[in-house]
Amino acid sequence: MDMRAIALGLAFALMWSSAFTSARIIVTDATPLFALSVRYLVSGLIGIAIARALGQSWHLTKPQWRATIAFGILQNAVYLGLFFVAMQTIEASLAAIIASTMPLMVALAAWAFMGDRLSPLGIIGLIAGLAGVALIMGARLTDDLDLVGVAICFVGVLALTIATLTVRSASAGGNLLMVVGLQMLVGCAALTIATLLFETPQVTLSWPLALAFTYTCLLPGLTATWVWFKLVGRIGATRAATFHFLNPFFGVVIAALLLGEELGPRDILGVCVIAAGILAVQISRQRSV
Repeated sequence: MDMRAIALGLAFALMWSSAFTSARIIVTDATPLFALSVRYLVSGLIGIAIARALGQSWHLTKPQWRATIAFGILQNAVYLGLFFVAMQTIEASLAAIIASTMPLMVALAAWAFMGDRLSPLGIIGLIAGLAGVALIMGARLTDDLDLVGVAICFVGVLALTIATLTVRSASAGGNLLMVVGLQMLVGCAALTIATLLFETPQVTLSWPLALAFTYTCLLPGLTATWVWFKLVGRIGATRAATFHFLNPFFGVVIAALLLGEELGPRDILGVCVIAAGILAVQISRQRSV
């Protein structure tokens, strides 16, 4: 893995992890599905405009179109839609920790449904990751914890797991920024339907909302997705997923710094155990490739 790949991976992990804090700010002043659909409309149009200016085409290959539609629905609409809804009642740090289990679920799904083998190190990593999640959930299992919100997040992670398994065909064939923009418009369309069915849009204008919305559109929304595709195209999905072991750290630190969310000793220990489990699983998968 070269220095460029490492820089891309670190940048992705930082931007991806920060999205939970900015989302928590957004849903304080706006209904979640409406806010997210508008975010994807803005990010998607910007991405497509930049892609066209760079000479990229929206005439994608059939595998790219299939992956773009699947990714747009599963990641943008289902995964983030559910997380935005859940973060009305759960903290950004907890949402980031739950989302960080995605590499573990990818490894488990690849073993169960795609014939991938898990080495002893991979099995230990899976067990450690699940133990870390259990440790954190046990520490936070109080009357104030919204279990429905937690369950919604885990369903969202399942959707993200399926979306991640489609990344290869989306990143192959060029036109990456166009792919990013188009899959965001797919997410916007799906979320617009969900908004009409389940939500009455409401917005309370404020500076925190404006700043968080702008940041989310440009960095976690547009730039981080492009960086992820670029990273996968450079080193492959298995090696790229290694950087997810940083997400629990970045997610809880950013939430603590910007939102003042408290972290207890069991939270910190759980984050370390999850990160170690993710790293062990990814090292195991790299060795098997």
